[in-house]
Amino acid sequence: MILYLHGFTSGPESHKAQALGARMHERGLAEKFVCPQLPASPREAIALAESLITRHGVSTVVGSSLGGYYATYLAETFDLKAVLVNPAVVAHLSLKDFVGPQRWLYSGETFEFTRDHVEELRAIEVPILSKPQRFWLLVEEGDETLDYRHAVSRYAGARQTVLPGGDHSFTRWDDYLDPVIDFAGLS
Repeated sequence: MILYLHGFTSGPESHKAQALGARMHERGLAEKFVCPQLPASPREAIALAESLITRHGVSTVVGSSLGGYYATYLAETFDLKAVLVNPAVVAHLSLKDFVGPQRWLYSGETFEFTRDHVEELRAIEVPILSKPQRFWLLVEEGDETLDYRHAVSRYAGARQTVLPGGDHSFTRWDDYLDPVIDFAGLS
């Protein structure tokens, strides 16, 4: 089972979530994919993810951007595999400048990102990976939002795919759908 976690202000309607879900459906694995809309509160997002992991027997977490930060925490907590796509490495630092009103990209609904949320992110930081081999890092050097070099350093010892060009959306995602499914052991 794969749990997909979207990034800050994103959602299950994102290209990456939709493409992975569609590819799993094509391969007869639709029932092995779950992708919720995450709450704005990191504490609530983690609680939702933990309940889905327990309920569905998730073996792999795929996270994009902030979802990659969450995936790191969840993989360490539950001994899961994780695929991290242009992940936020120190989310409480990279998102502290976004405190205030925000808008969900796909629904258009607004929410308030607070200083408490920043502290909730700090509380789930994983300082050292216990088993880096469980992780697969996918980054593009052209990421305009996060410096890919921070992720490369942070996930030393993990499987790493570092691609030239691209951007924060990870433009080559569709090329990695089958390898991600295979990495999750669902082939």
